[in-house]
Amino acid sequence: MDKKYDVTALGELLIDFTENGISVQGNPVLEANPGGAPCNVLAMLKKLSHTVTFVGKVGRDMFGDLLEQALVEVGIDTSGLVRDSDVHTTLAFVQKKADGDRDFSFYRNPGADMMLKEEEVLEKKELIENCRIFHFGTLSMTHENCRKATKKAIELAKAAGAVISFDPNLREPLWDSLDNAKEQVEYGLTKCNVLKISDNEIKWLTGIDDYDEAVGSIQEKYPDISLILVSLGKEGSLAYSNRTKVFEKPFLLENTIETTGAGDTFCAGILHYVLEHGLKNYSEEELAEMLTFANAGASLITTKKGALRVMPDLAEVENLVSKRHS
Repeated sequence: MDKKYDVTALGELLIDFTENGISVQGNPVLEANPGGAPCNVLAMLKKLSHTVTFVGKVGRDMFGDLLEQALVEVGIDTSGLVRDSDVHTTLAFVQKKADGDRDFSFYRNPGADMMLKEEEVLEKKELIENCRIFHFGTLSMTHENCRKATKKAIELAKAAGAVISFDPNLREPLWDSLDNAKEQVEYGLTKCNVLKISDNEIKWLTGIDDYDEAVGSIQEKYPDISLILVSLGKEGSLAYSNRTKVFEKPFLLENTIETTGAGDTFCAGILHYVLEHGLKNYSEEELAEMLTFANAGASLITTKKGALRVMPDLAEVENLVSKRHS
């Protein structure tokens, strides 16, 4: 049966305040960029001509208005967006470090994204049951309300036969304890078919420094995960499908500004490949093609400020890939 949506994502939608120069008074100027990992993934998938929808909550405030407008602008279906009159939209302040990495300060105690309720998910269940891939992370599992809502959505998606995609996207400051974070990541691993995880996250989760060994331990414990991607930042990325492993080097561009959204763009590139080819045991050639495309997209987004509104399109990604092959 054809599904209405290629991908439905659930989770956080927030404002990333990023530094953008100094004012005439000498104060840092902060730019309000629409953000949140699940919607970044959807924005890139939309640029790759997929049908996408989002389930999540923002405040009934100026930032909620801005975020809703941004989703409409980039073509993400907003029928799953819930507005909360009592709680403000979540804000994140992003500080760029000297090495290009980022520090986050979150204003979220509470923030609207963490107030999504199980009954609100049930009201939107058509969006969850009517997708080919359901994608989620752990920021919607930091607190009891949104954790229940997330688990209900996963249950609905699995029962409807969707492929389950999971990116832990650990943000330490948002958890009451890292033990709790680990518990929720492990829950996600019991439910997903596609896992995208970063180098530091997999080391933290497994306690193993060697990526092959760490992935092997996950594959052994969670056999339903048929595709595992490990993003290595500026070192490239790894893909594991059954017993097949591929490493692909990154595209390092001279005009890189910041890394915001790189992991989400990479994740979207992977899901694009899964949508185009189906989820299966991939060959080395297929994994290399998948990673090369995803790495190219991730590299391109680092040349732009923000993420959600400025995702590269298919022609840009293919053009970068073709330069490597020429």
